Amino acid sequence: MRVLIVEDERVLADTIAEGLREEAMAVDVVYDGDDALDRASYNEYDVVVLDRDLPTVHGDEVCRELAGRRAPARILMLTAAGDVEDRVAGLSLGADDYLPKPFVFGELVARVRALARRSGAPVPPVLEGRGIRLDPHRRRVARDGRELRLTNKEFAVLEELLRAEGGVVSAERLLERAWDENIDPFSNIVRVTMATLRRKLGAPAVIETVTGSGYRLEAP
Repeated sequence: MRVLIVEDERVLADTIAEGLREEAMAVDVVYDGDDALDRASYNEYDVVVLDRDLPTVHGDEVCRELAGRRAPARILMLTAAGDVEDRVAGLSLGADDYLPKPFVFGELVARVRALARRSGAPVPPVLEGRGIRLDPHRRRVARDGRELRLTNKEFAVLEELLRAEGGVVSAERLLERAWDENIDPFSNIVRVTMATLRRKLGAPAVIETVTGSGYRLEAP
């Protein structure tokens, strides 16, 4: 899952980003409306967490522009203006959800995950396949009833493979979905992560390398 944080309070923005990364999300951060529109024009996001009072381009205009593009990203408006009139105004601009400040971080995570399930094709809250059961909300994964301890990146990669339902997922796609834009596109990090993930999943092997294309979960 990939998230864009748009928040001019830098400490808050970076704190939210670090917290979401601990939830195995790929997170990019910008601090003004101009950069938000630019970033969303060439990166694919599941959710945009958008502050309303932004410099350069106001959050309302950013929301209106993103909603008008009919992009797959869902918009969670995050702002200190929390009365009913403000919520109605924010939702009327195209936001999908509204969370006033101050907020409980656990609620933010739950709302981001709920919105991500609505971006693109419907996705069940718990992903299953080849004896693997992955619960993104509880950050738990098991194979054949055996609990697995995965790193955040291993968890994110496995989540993408399960979401693909047997389809091939390219290394480039995994870089986009499990890491953020600061990753070196020529890095071998996907291959290394795939090797450790395979080892933790154990036998029989379920992740297939499709030469020249990427990776997929093998059919039963």
